[in-house]
Amino acid sequence: MMYRQASFKPEARLHAPPEFRRVFAQGNKHVSDGLVVIFAVNDRPQARLGLALAKRRIRRAVDRNRVKRLVRESFRKARIHLPAIDVVVLARSQTSTMSNAALAAQLAMIWQRIERS
Repeated sequence: MMYRQASFKPEARLHAPPEFRRVFAQGNKHVSDGLVVIFAVNDRPQARLGLALAKRRIRRAVDRNRVKRLVRESFRKARIHLPAIDVVVLARSQTSTMSNAALAAQLAMIWQRIERS
């Protein structure tokens, strides 16, 4: 049963450009060494995630995909504790050189900050 609650279904993702634009326009920002997380309250019953990892910031596709997997997994686990928000995650230049553990730690810290705000 816990697996169902923590799954990452299409309803938990941002898809359309207007959804991303709304978060960029209305959102609050949390910045860490490797990531920028912007979030805005939504009218849905759950938190949703959007990824905007630019090739300009993370050159190699293998690195972009690694970061995407880490962010999705971290969000999937934290989502049940987050309020009804839309989240967009952006990469910074040093993101591709960071370890998985460092990125996971930053994401955990950001989810806790969002939960408290």
